[in-house]
Amino acid sequence: MLVWFLPLFLLFLMIGLPVFFGLLAAPGILLWLNGQERDITLLYRNLYNGMDSFPLMAIPFFMLAGELMNRGGITMRLVEFSQAMMGHFRGGLAHVNILSSMLFAGLSGSAVADTSALGSMLIPAMEKQGYKRRFAAAITAASSVIGPIIPPSGIMIIYAYVMGESVAALFLAGIVPGVMVGLGLMLMVKFQADKYDFPVATKKHSWGERGQASLKAFFPLLTPVIILGGILAGVFTPTEAAAVAVAYALIIGLFVMRTLKFSDLPDVLNRAGITSAVVLLLVGAAMAFKTVVSLSHAPETMAEFVLSLTSNPLILLFLINLLLFIVGMFLDAGPAIIILGPILGPIFVSLGVDPIHFAIIMSVNLTVGLATPPMGLVLFVASSVSGERVETISKAILPFLAVEILVIFLITYIPAISMTVPRLTGFAN
Repeated sequence: MLVWFLPLFLLFLMIGLPVFFGLLAAPGILLWLNGQERDITLLYRNLYNGMDSFPLMAIPFFMLAGELMNRGGITMRLVEFSQAMMGHFRGGLAHVNILSSMLFAGLSGSAVADTSALGSMLIPAMEKQGYKRRFAAAITAASSVIGPIIPPSGIMIIYAYVMGESVAALFLAGIVPGVMVGLGLMLMVKFQADKYDFPVATKKHSWGERGQASLKAFFPLLTPVIILGGILAGVFTPTEAAAVAVAYALIIGLFVMRTLKFSDLPDVLNRAGITSAVVLLLVGAAMAFKTVVSLSHAPETMAEFVLSLTSNPLILLFLINLLLFIVGMFLDAGPAIIILGPILGPIFVSLGVDPIHFAIIMSVNLTVGLATPPMGLVLFVASSVSGERVETISKAILPFLAVEILVIFLITYIPAISMTVPRLTGFAN
């Protein structure tokens, strides 16, 4: 069944069927052809069961917090703070774009939200400064993948839910890899800025001006501190932390900064509800598919096949990175984690790879896939925001993808990069 599922699923995607329906239709048709009509009922019953989870409630709350902060002008304050710190470098706005993505990651945890919110501001500003539009769109898309890596992260919540891991441990393990991706992109921008003589965005700000920008960004920057601090201190669970983030965003937007109006709330709730519904439907469909796959003993068969290729974990990790990279080109990170996590995770744990380490390898790889041609989701969002064709953005993004792939292999073969922080805080062995 697993062998025929992927071609049928890809066929549905090629003819324009949404991923949600493809995840349900492909196994449903195969079960019907196999005469397993009773399992079809199980497939669709588990659609609801896959969404009915307290830990998954963190996803709509974090999305709502991100929408509130974006509508309340908090994103603009992060950009102003980034510009005060880095705008005077050559290629300053490109650096500002990356730093803003790193800061915004601590608020939303969504690559799509990052691309949409920051792209709508920074792509026109970069073009006005003399950058080519395709480059501005490419750096926006490339840096947006930091969103789901630096905590809070929606895909890490999904991974923890599916695989029974600690959300706090995954959040902590994502900090250093996320920062490494950001610094790597900045190094590539510096190289290109020196080579192509990129413009300087602003004059060098005085320390007083930087202090003012820091004060304006203080409350937004406090958000990830409250979220992570509360989780690590045991004050609240990740789901409760997400609810606290929403309350904090409301208080800051409505009463402290006064950039959010009560009349804005219906539209904010509507946008957050639609986005959350899309994600949760995908999770429910993927969990339903996972249940059917487990009945066919496909994970055991896949494990035997993978281990028959080689027993060397280093070579297997290379092959799995290659597989995940290809999957990430076509499939969103959430469904890919739910489908492949239960199949691949136990294989590498049995080979001695720490489950938290493998979770980060998988999460970062599939997240980078969001910006990978031909079907990377954030490429289409960047195209929509910038008006540039996906093909031209895809060419401009290649140097940045090379940096992100290098970081993936560093994370893969140097476990300390992702495991040091969880171990120091007692969340991993």
